[in-house]
Amino acid sequence: MDRITVAPGITFPDTSDGRTYVAGAVITDPQGRVFTQRRSPHRRIFPHCWDIVGGHVEHGESMLQGLAREVTEETGWRVSEVLAELFSIEWDPGDGITRHESDYLVRVEGDLQAPQLEPDKHTEYMWVDDSLVHRLRDERDPGDYFITDIVQRGLDAARGL
Repeated sequence: MDRITVAPGITFPDTSDGRTYVAGAVITDPQGRVFTQRRSPHRRIFPHCWDIVGGHVEHGESMLQGLAREVTEETGWRVSEVLAELFSIEWDPGDGITRHESDYLVRVEGDLQAPQLEPDKHTEYMWVDDSLVHRLRDERDPGDYFITDIVQRGLDAARGL
């Protein structure tokens, strides 16, 4: 973790309180685009939907450790900078477990044109700019466009850097 630069003012929740935490990485590239990946059709939660990189923080991990691990597991890249705190939300996908999600704008190191997707979890990827955000709405209930909101927040925040 000592090689990850964290911008001033960013706070990470204390993940040791027994609640279920989710770390989300809104990965930006030098052109200001945001990385998205499509979830496999057999996934229990949000099957075949576009998503950002992220997942559950494991027992004993900090939010930053979980964020870094998820990025490496899902893409093969390494988080180099946490640039902004974008959003926090509590949600329950219907299993009775409330997730406490925090999403961060990050930069990564690695070959941005060759992410190493987890083949059983993700089927494709797309770098999104303002003109492509609308493509993230497929296969979703019209009331559930959180992914478009968080990607748009990432795009807006990246412009301000």
